[in-house]
Amino acid sequence: MTMERRAVLKRIGGVGAAAAVAGCSVQEQGSDGSDGGTASGDGSGDGASSGTQQSGGTATAWYQLQDSEQPARQDAIGTFESETEFGIEGSDISDMEKKTTSAIPAGQGPEIFEWAHDWVGDYYQREFVVDQSDELSVSLDQFTDAAASAVQFDDAVVGLPHSAETVTLIYNADIVDEAPETIDDMVSVMEEYHDPDKSQYGIAAPFNPYFTSGWIQAFGGYYFDPEQDPALGLDADEAIEGLQFALDTLRPYMPDDPTYEPQAATFSEGNAAFAVNGPWYLATLNQNDVNYEVATFPAIDGGEVTPYTGISMWYFADTMSEGGDNATAARNFVEWFATNEDHATRLAEEQGAIPVLDSLVGSDELPAHVQTYSQTVSQGIPMPTDPRMNKVWAPLENALIEAFNGDASAEDALTTAAEEIRSNWE
Repeated sequence: MTMERRAVLKRIGGVGAAAAVAGCSVQEQGSDGSDGGTASGDGSGDGASSGTQQSGGTATAWYQLQDSEQPARQDAIGTFESETEFGIEGSDISDMEKKTTSAIPAGQGPEIFEWAHDWVGDYYQREFVVDQSDELSVSLDQFTDAAASAVQFDDAVVGLPHSAETVTLIYNADIVDEAPETIDDMVSVMEEYHDPDKSQYGIAAPFNPYFTSGWIQAFGGYYFDPEQDPALGLDADEAIEGLQFALDTLRPYMPDDPTYEPQAATFSEGNAAFAVNGPWYLATLNQNDVNYEVATFPAIDGGEVTPYTGISMWYFADTMSEGGDNATAARNFVEWFATNEDHATRLAEEQGAIPVLDSLVGSDELPAHVQTYSQTVSQGIPMPTDPRMNKVWAPLENALIEAFNGDASAEDALTTAAEEIRSNWE
């Protein structure tokens, strides 16, 4: 199985650009499981395609999906090709940051690639992605304000959004009777069920910058906000209070490995009362026949759990600036993918994707768990697109691991991280 869709959020935004890879050709597996060939900007990759001979251009598209997400992507590409004159060569990429930062500057990247919006500012400034605002035939007005804002930087439109993401509370309905209304209710359940000697845990939640953001920002703290002074808020009292809250309230009931895979596996194997995870995780729970429910975060005294949110989008890579039939094919596919209500509804029903089309947001026709995630998105904070944010992730991740393992206090961990970040900005 390919890596969990947002397991990469343990290093979201990368932690800086990967070094260029010699040759920059990308050998990947097609989403039908076949050898994907060399995915390059000329559209010669051997990835997901209906096989229909198309009279228009053929665009190369890169994405990183779970196995459970592959059939819907292959169907989407096939449907688009059957309805248009264009072709799409899709390739599932195992390390999107490494591949894009090496292939695109070498002129061997795709026309389009899919990722969360937090790369927008950095990739635009490094000229990995290009403005297509004058070429688009769809209006950003049909998306939520957050989604429309996420795909823009310095008035450039570098892609189109198709869904939102965040993390929220999930509970095992065979263990927990109902969603906790308060954090005290949640702690009571965790205390009752937690028994590590029997491999039972109160909660399974990756302890990394993205998944922990809701707690650190719960009391007015923030990681980075270019509109505030100072822009970096990690070592402020409010952020320290939030991390200390997570260490006191959640850490005692969690497995000892803070990374994504062990935490996610604990709940998906039925060994935890609660989890904190995103909509991409639901496909795994469905495959494992876990009896789960999705809930908003419980109320906490003096604050509100405020997680980071992300917008999944298709980026227009630098190859698009060359124009031509392949660029036209890419633009048409992205416009179709982002605005097709039937496709967005299917992804919501099958994968828990949160629509960002105004026509679907808040619809009673959406599955209950999607509506719940939408509520959490509305109370969350979009990840910053400012390039300086890329220097925040790695030091903060290290700080959280140290605090989780008891090697540093919340204050010392965040203060050290803040000092490193400010030094890296200089």
